[in-house]
Amino acid sequence: MTEQQPEMAKAWIVWSRWFLLAALAFAGLLLAFVAVLDPFGMRVHAGQAARPIMDINQRYMYPQLVRSGAFDAAVVGTSTMRLIDPQALSHDLGARFVNLAMNAATPWEQMQAARLFRQHTAAPRWLIWGLDANWCEADATDPSKWRTPRPVPAWFSREVRWFDWLKLMNLTNLEIAGRLLAYRFGLASERLRGDGYGVFTPPEESYDLARARSHIYQNNGGRPLDLAPLPRMPVPISESIGWRFPALDWLEETISAYPKSTRLMLVLPPSHVAAFPRENSAEGQRYAACKTAIAGLARRHGATVVDYAHISPVTTQDMNYWDALHFRLPIAQRVEEELAGLAKGGQPLPDGAARVSR
Repeated sequence: MTEQQPEMAKAWIVWSRWFLLAALAFAGLLLAFVAVLDPFGMRVHAGQAARPIMDINQRYMYPQLVRSGAFDAAVVGTSTMRLIDPQALSHDLGARFVNLAMNAATPWEQMQAARLFRQHTAAPRWLIWGLDANWCEADATDPSKWRTPRPVPAWFSREVRWFDWLKLMNLTNLEIAGRLLAYRFGLASERLRGDGYGVFTPPEESYDLARARSHIYQNNGGRPLDLAPLPRMPVPISESIGWRFPALDWLEETISAYPKSTRLMLVLPPSHVAAFPRENSAEGQRYAACKTAIAGLARRHGATVVDYAHISPVTTQDMNYWDALHFRLPIAQRVEEELAGLAKGGQPLPDGAARVSR
């Protein structure tokens, strides 16, 4: 060993220590940057304003809206309810609505949203819950169906704990914090409105019916299908006796926790008829049985059911949809107005698109 080697080894040790200290300091600064800006509103509690929504991942952004206590009414569901404007409902029903519907939300995720809203709202006035066909799936409560590939934050269904902050150290969260800083300086705009609403469909002026039909009928090469009801053939009792809708137990358990004063509305949203099981088919009869179970559940809890999920002038017109699931803004506005009218004791519109049971 030469005389220089001990000195070189000592220099490397000193350099490594300083490098480690610098890396820790830099990481601490980044964590402090995210924590101070708090883009997900992890520090938000009742009476505090939620942060501007700078990310389109609703699963991370919505909890702060609920915890702020700014709302006493909520819309829950999937993307089929996201175009329901809470401002319109608030104006018509005299409540403060927030839209908590999430893209591809599973029944489990929707239940977490409804529970969180109940926990943080002293006197919820309205709960409007959109129920897609996934609520009727036989395996909807299987743990593998609880979540989607979209990450679900731990604080979505519980209070924020100190170690949750450590999970914010990633490039995505730094980006969102940077967007929020840009917003504070007037250099960026909110991704979603402060009540959870955002138009996620393309601009209406870009609508192309041919393209929409290619999406609506994508399983048939873009060509329209015969979707008229089939002749009714009774399903064997040996098959129908095994029909189960386990997620409806979750639904009933969740709405049971709401006070009697809360007005409940269960909505089967309008999608193109191509998205539903064909009427009178075996699967169609199973779906009808699920609807009957939903209606029974609603009667037990004084809820109103508004069913758009059937053949009607709304669900059969291709030009009402971007794809088989998602309707256009004029249909959203029609649904908003109809739901508000029904909530005030009115009757559904005469075209029969909404079947109502109270």
